Amino acid sequence: MTDAAPLAPLGLGLAALGRPAYITEGRDDDLGGDRSVEALRARAHAMLDAAWARGIRFVDSARSYGLAEEFLGSWLAAHPERRADLTIESKWGYEYVGGWRMDADVHERKEHSLAMFERQWPKTLAALGGAPDVYLVHSLTPDSPALADRALLGRLRGLAASGIRVGVSTSGPRQGEALDAARTLPDSPFTAVQATWNLLEPSAGPALARAHDAGWLVVVKEAVANGRLTPAGAGLSAAALASAEGAALDALAIGAARARPWADVVLSGAVTPEQLDANLASGPTVTDAAALPDLAEDPESYWAARSARPWT
Repeated sequence: MTDAAPLAPLGLGLAALGRPAYITEGRDDDLGGDRSVEALRARAHAMLDAAWARGIRFVDSARSYGLAEEFLGSWLAAHPERRADLTIESKWGYEYVGGWRMDADVHERKEHSLAMFERQWPKTLAALGGAPDVYLVHSLTPDSPALADRALLGRLRGLAASGIRVGVSTSGPRQGEALDAARTLPDSPFTAVQATWNLLEPSAGPALARAHDAGWLVVVKEAVANGRLTPAGAGLSAAALASAEGAALDALAIGAARARPWADVVLSGAVTPEQLDANLASGPTVTDAAALPDLAEDPESYWAARSARPWT
């Protein structure tokens, strides 16, 4: 990487805007107490307007993000002239079961089955008012039945043949293994991936590079580690790195992701225009990546801590 290397563009992710509770650090300060459907719809529309005004043309959603697809669909219906310039990505395989409650015992449920796909695909079409450009299996892991379900894979091949870019998102400490398995399937329907990569959890990097080299669309999520790589959640090592670089920590983290040569899009999880502006101000680190302080955590520990984060 060199300082002059082009940076991947930002996309807007709706994970934190489509439901009342999520695992992002500092959520109470960002959203306040009103988490009603009406309040979050208005905020989602405002953030989509802010993203559009700033030149962002990639938007990510999912069936499990509460009402995120519906919020995006109603915004698209109000601005139909914008659709042709946008790349819309969504995901199936999880469903939202939180009942719009902050204190729900369970907020989402995972099922990678043909039956789940057949239930969720029509709902995505109805919510968005049309087909997304990219449709992903949500949070694929190496043991997912989606990798061996012939009927499901056949259905996904048909979707890909219709012009929808079909792919996977990955989660957990074995992201690279899951991605390689999806990429090397015989007659794989998959040509896109959304994966977690950040300064604390960079282990998927080599597999993402392989996917990029194979012509896949590579989208990075959680570049600020659900708020851990922001001033609201900064650890001492990360804060010291940001200080040495003379950058805000979130801008540094986003910039590090955008500078990966295999990254096509890096998602911003911003819920305020100010956060979006900070993400857009990101740039590559001054120091070459190989010489950066070692912030990476053990992947098993990272994902265990993420799973334990409270929904607020």
